[in-house]
Amino acid sequence: MQTFAITATFATIIVFSLFVAPRRATLSGFFGGHSETGAAPSQWTLVLSQVTTWIFARSLMNAAILGFYYGIAGTLAYAAYYASFLTGGYIVDRMRAQGAGSVQDWLSQRFGATGTTAYNVVIALRLLSEVFANLLVVGLIFSAALPDIANAGTLAIIGVGLLALGYSAWGGLSAALRTDVVQMVFFLVIFGLAFGALVVRPEFELGAVLTAPGASGPHNGWVLLLVAALQVFSYPAHDPVMMDRGFLADRATTRKSFFHAFWLSTLCILAFGVFGIQASLEGAAYEGQLIGTWSTMFPSWVFTLLVVSLLVSALSTLDSAFSSAARLVVEELKLAPRTLAGGRVTMVGFALAGGALTLWGNQTLFDAVAVSGTASMFLTPVLIAGLIGHRTVPLWSYMVSFVAAILGAATYMFRDTVGVSALLYDGHKYEQLLQICLLVLMIGFAAVSSGSRRVDARVGG
Repeated sequence: MQTFAITATFATIIVFSLFVAPRRATLSGFFGGHSETGAAPSQWTLVLSQVTTWIFARSLMNAAILGFYYGIAGTLAYAAYYASFLTGGYIVDRMRAQGAGSVQDWLSQRFGATGTTAYNVVIALRLLSEVFANLLVVGLIFSAALPDIANAGTLAIIGVGLLALGYSAWGGLSAALRTDVVQMVFFLVIFGLAFGALVVRPEFELGAVLTAPGASGPHNGWVLLLVAALQVFSYPAHDPVMMDRGFLADRATTRKSFFHAFWLSTLCILAFGVFGIQASLEGAAYEGQLIGTWSTMFPSWVFTLLVVSLLVSALSTLDSAFSSAARLVVEELKLAPRTLAGGRVTMVGFALAGGALTLWGNQTLFDAVAVSGTASMFLTPVLIAGLIGHRTVPLWSYMVSFVAAILGAATYMFRDTVGVSALLYDGHKYEQLLQICLLVLMIGFAAVSSGSRRVDARVGG
């Protein structure tokens, strides 16, 4: 019965998503998100699209897992990444004030093809991690929900991936924006019911949640909060899904959409983290990245709502990742013609690559965030110098910062190998990540400060 309820509810959401997808695909809609009449997306379309693509399945699971192990400190650490809407909104607005039409446009004006290529490599890896990590959660859910069916997780990964690819390839960014709105409304209703059921449980005490130490103690949660603080300025700039939506509507609408997306997404992430915290407070055993834990903790209908919430968030992120991949390859890298066919072929390629990583790759969800977040940190000194300090940064400084960040990300990824582990602090992986982030920023700021020069004339307002 539980399996039927999960499948039926998710199928209903998919039907509604297909219903609102555009009937006619146009180039401006596919790559620019415009409606069939050529109109830019509205403020609340942008808000709901931003939120549903950022509270994706991987993020919800990360917030809950960190809450389980590190208590309120872990959940706050992950929620801190959602300040990216504030820093991302600022970055977009300053770039647009300086006449840029995209992040790549701003970088190209300053660092040419070399600078944009370095950036595009990072965001391509980011998009692959989006597809991989969200499909991974889909597999975990169906493996836990259908334990008696062989390869249930693998079949679900393939099925959900094909569904998202199907309507994304039909309408591109326009389809992603429309379906995001529907999926976010469903998510808020479904997850709101689940959260309400949690807080009325006799075992739930708000004071205990707010002071919860977690199953492993709060120390590493606070360390991760420091990491988030170091990464939060550059993190949004390397997320093409967020950045793409920063250049669709007028500046005033965009500023408001980023602010509203910040508080709404942060509340959702904190609330989902509470499910992990409550599991640790009740002494529940950690099973199946918490999915197995929740199946034994909660009544069947609450578990069904939680699972559907995760599935909806995975679906909404996948379509957005596919549309951003098409724009990256076609409009920025120009590796395919600017046609509907060119965009669709690109989406298929990313779907295949992300699916392959899911079936073969690393099973640690936070690693995808940590690695891409560390790689993005080459942008921090560059953006601060260019957008806040009004300084010109030479290409060599940019590339030194880039190489330092890539080496830092690689160091974290291979931290357990003999040669790399000897270079790192002998502690928890989050303490090692903090060490890496500090070194990356020190090298980047040293290169940028020594090479940059003040610009007297300012462009834009």
